[in-house]
Amino acid sequence: MKFKASATAEDVTGTVKDAEHFQYGEETMLAWKEGRLSADITEEHRKLSEAAVVVFQFPMYWFTVPAIMKGWMDRVLTLGFAYTSEKRYSQGIFKDKKAMLSFTTGSHESMFSANGINGDMNVTLWPLQNGILHYCGFQVLAPQIFWPPPHIPSESRCSMLEAWRTRLEGLLGETPLYFTPSDSFDGGRGFQLKEDIQEKHAAKKFGLTVGTHLGKPLPPNSQIKAGVK
Repeated sequence: MKFKASATAEDVTGTVKDAEHFQYGEETMLAWKEGRLSADITEEHRKLSEAAVVVFQFPMYWFTVPAIMKGWMDRVLTLGFAYTSEKRYSQGIFKDKKAMLSFTTGSHESMFSANGINGDMNVTLWPLQNGILHYCGFQVLAPQIFWPPPHIPSESRCSMLEAWRTRLEGLLGETPLYFTPSDSFDGGRGFQLKEDIQEKHAAKKFGLTVGTHLGKPLPPNSQIKAGVK
């Protein structure tokens, strides 16, 4: 596709509102409302609007998505189209759609464990799954992780693909990952977890999520396996 990764003023056609102090989010939101976004962004918006499930397939680079995919997120998840300050997280615009990450790694699973040199994969995935997908309202399905294909036998790679093929057949019926609902936070207190919910979980062993952990141990595998709460 030769998709342009960098978010620039070129994403807006016609005159911008404030060329001297260009603010990308505000300018692209206005352009989206007026039908003045660049054609490549508009085409991706069309695809997203029609999709029931969005699968982000990528090789993990530096513990995150490659630059071109991050650029797609920067440019296509436009303010207004994909989220607003009122419509985000569990009240997000895409709350009727599902999304998931499917990626290959360069390190073995043991290296991404709580005791591993790379750290807990649940922590690595939190910014992507909560801060991007769930932020836009998506029901986030458990990730499909292909542990280091270059370092395993060809038979194991074939088994991975077969498992993925089988999973795809039932993907629409899967239970999404758990994220703390938006109404659990008090907007009048800087969007802090409500006191009654904090009290309710005070005696529990684990925090609510990787991000909202209440100073407790992180809930195991909450960003990797569906239904973990």
